[in-house]
Amino acid sequence: AGSFIIFLIAMEMILGIELFKQDAHGSGSVFPIAFPLIAGAGSITTILSIKAEYSTVNIFIALLLNMVIIYFVLRLTSLFERILGKSGVSILKKVFGVILLSIAVKLFLSNTGITLVNAK
Repeated sequence: AGSFIIFLIAMEMILGIELFKQDAHGSGSVFPIAFPLIAGAGSITTILSIKAEYSTVNIFIALLLNMVIIYFVLRLTSLFERILGKSGVSILKKVFGVILLSIAVKLFLSNTGITLVNAK
């Protein structure tokens, strides 16, 4: 289910459509994107998927490093928006949407056991 949520968020970012209703008065860069990606079902699914491949110590260190990076990025969001402007934010949103889409597909394929084979 987490990979589907990540997939839908990525499609929303890439296509510019609104799948999840946003509060008109709130900031779009904080709640709709940040909360589901930081503490949502997709994050939990990602941790469970990674747990199958890596040790707990490696996951814990990566999680701490990720939390520090996320803290600074969220603190500097207003600065990034001013520097990049509206068109820069839109382009960056689409680029990260493509990255998020590839993560969703990888999670779905690894969780279902489906493999893609090269045809010769």
